[in-house]
Amino acid sequence: MQPIHELLNRIHWDPEFGRGRFEIGYYDRLEKNIIRVPFREVTQMPGNKFSFHVFDEDNIAHSIPMHRVREVYKDGKLIWKRDPEALQKSCPE
Repeated sequence: MQPIHELLNRIHWDPEFGRGRFEIGYYDRLEKNIIRVPFREVTQMPGNKFSFHVFDEDNIAHSIPMHRVREVYKDGKLIWKRDPEALQKSCPE
């Protein structure tokens, strides 16, 4: 499976692949649910393979570790999903 930081870079930098409406689904530990956010609202710092930022409705930035990304959608279709077995080994919730 392609690492999530590579997929996000491809969405950002590959003009052909990056056409469409992308959403990132990450696990929110407080809500204990997957939160989907539009990719255009995700801020990545150059060279940072470990996290990205999203802003809530109060314009407060939240740092989301890449290991909490569970799903990626393109035009509403699931195109990437984290392997549940790898997830349990790397970061039990």
